[in-house]
Amino acid sequence: MKLLRRPALGALTAVLLAGVLTVGPQGAASAAGPRVDLKVLVVSDGGASVSAVAGQLAAEGVPYKTVDLRDAGRPKIDAAFLSDTVNGTPRAKYQGVVLPNYAPFQDTAEMTAIADYEVKFGIRQLDAYVYPSAAVGLNTPTYSGILDGTVAEVLPAGRSDAFRYLRGPVRFNDLAPDIDESYGYVSTPLPDNKVAGKTFKPFVNVEIKDKTGTIAGVYTHDGRSEMVLTYSANYEQWQSRTLGHGLISWLTKGVHLGYNRNYLAVHVDDVFMPDARWSTKDNCTPGEDCPSGVTTPDIRMDVDDVVQATMWQQYQKFKLDLAYNAGGTVDWRKDHGLDLLGDSLLAAKAQFRWLNHTYGHKFLGCKQDTSVRPWQCVKDSDGDIEYVDESTIEQEITRNLDWAQENGLSVPKTEVVTGEHSGMKVLPQQPNDNPNLAPALDQTDITWLAGDASRDPAMRSIGQARTIPRHPMSVFFNVGTEQEEVDEYNWIYTKRADGGSGICEDHPDVTTCIKPLSTETGFKSYIVPSDTRITLSHVTGNDPRPHYAHQSNITEDRTLYTLLDNVLGEYRMAFDDNTPVVNDPMASLGAELRRQDLWKAALKNNSNITAYVQDGKVTVSGPDGLSIPVTAPEGTKEGTGGKVFGQAYAGDRSAYVPGGVTLTVPGA
Repeated sequence: MKLLRRPALGALTAVLLAGVLTVGPQGAASAAGPRVDLKVLVVSDGGASVSAVAGQLAAEGVPYKTVDLRDAGRPKIDAAFLSDTVNGTPRAKYQGVVLPNYAPFQDTAEMTAIADYEVKFGIRQLDAYVYPSAAVGLNTPTYSGILDGTVAEVLPAGRSDAFRYLRGPVRFNDLAPDIDESYGYVSTPLPDNKVAGKTFKPFVNVEIKDKTGTIAGVYTHDGRSEMVLTYSANYEQWQSRTLGHGLISWLTKGVHLGYNRNYLAVHVDDVFMPDARWSTKDNCTPGEDCPSGVTTPDIRMDVDDVVQATMWQQYQKFKLDLAYNAGGTVDWRKDHGLDLLGDSLLAAKAQFRWLNHTYGHKFLGCKQDTSVRPWQCVKDSDGDIEYVDESTIEQEITRNLDWAQENGLSVPKTEVVTGEHSGMKVLPQQPNDNPNLAPALDQTDITWLAGDASRDPAMRSIGQARTIPRHPMSVFFNVGTEQEEVDEYNWIYTKRADGGSGICEDHPDVTTCIKPLSTETGFKSYIVPSDTRITLSHVTGNDPRPHYAHQSNITEDRTLYTLLDNVLGEYRMAFDDNTPVVNDPMASLGAELRRQDLWKAALKNNSNITAYVQDGKVTVSGPDGLSIPVTAPEGTKEGTGGKVFGQAYAGDRSAYVPGGVTLTVPGA
């Protein structure tokens, strides 16, 4: 998407500081200083850059209030809107102010009210997209133009402050050479005038076309502190995903409600089973959509693949979750007398995390009629869908666990991944869950059920279980080589005139057509970078949903490792060691997704949550049973000096606190 080339600057010539109050925290008349509520004010003009900041706030669970300048009925921003008094103590209603630029109001009195407010309570301001000028402590631009593909540098001042979780480089997206994606202004700070209290500290610099200058920094002036951004962005872009947390951390002085982690878990389905192979000749998969008589060799791991899996995990310091079907190795032994793959995996069982993927990978939804393409649900004489019975579902779950116990495999008993996520609704054939699924899950004590985030992205309840939607990765279950992957990718994503299926033409709302990729180079040159971006958007979006691929992807060309090496490489190049990917098991990720959902609901429903900082003390309270996410700086203690608060991540301390907490921040 092409972004605005120039920010809407509003009343550029406004005299912002006329009549600014200079009082600090309460004087002798009050023993207590002012109270600052933990909530952010976002003033929006509808632009992408301010929406990117709001997107980061939402992702982290930071409460914020939006005032839309395009809304004729919006509240006027004045002293009463910004602050009041609680029990005789002045209260700042917002701990930070986000503006689309440094002066977006038609009525200059509103900007004056914000400036007064920031001085009085020590509130910080973030300008989402600004044209460099003396008004923000910068010279006029030395460069104005496209920043696509530019690699900016987070300076030591930034890395020792808000961006302490980054290594330094920040890459600007360049996804389409024929589309301008990011516009920006490179500038240099004006000389500091310490007598007048005006300084500019660069946080992020860029070198482009022999010009080096600042695109992000902090302008301190007139008793105020203002983060200035001179580049355009939207929330999905990499510059937003890497810098976003630091912007929030700086704006809130490191103290806010919300909890942020970068999650990555990868489930490998169908372990012990063979997967059907895509037919590059007939553009179909035997057993699914191929005409009768079309066959291809199945894809199944071997002993060398087990060795490679253990070595890869050790090298990357990353655990794979193997979703296994015991029937695969039992049947193989019946047919072949022995199973070297099964023996090898059992010998290395302690190297992996394991998930119950059901015994035989049966379809557990409706009874399928596969004689037609696409398949249909079998219906009885009354036209009602016939479903797989409860007993079959229970057996698929319990037989797999029984086999694991017999073979010393450590498998969580409350988690299951059904074959093809079956049992749950699948459109258009099966619009509802199998009614026998919930009682079967209850009977087998399942509390976590894997789902497919591409068709059912929200967590929901099925009996006593909750679903954990999983993100599919673009390495298909029915391919073992890069060439097969590209061939199927071309079939799905190219037009009929280009030899494709035309699916992308028929569904332009969800699929974009591309030109056919080279089967020799297309996997590494296009599919891997594309899916890396998608995966990293989940990782850096505080999204605990796991990803999934299949055993076919860690054999033959081992395409999954190529993709994951790229994902982890790009991540670790940008993020410091204090911000590792959180590689948790399925139940932990489900619990986190549940906490996030409850917190979002509490914010939406205006639950009775109180959170503020006063005299270096943070007070948080809420309704019984609600775990409240809280983030604070390193060195924060519980109570008035007890144990260190929370867990360390990204240079902060954070935790969920049931019901509330009282904290003492450093320097209080």
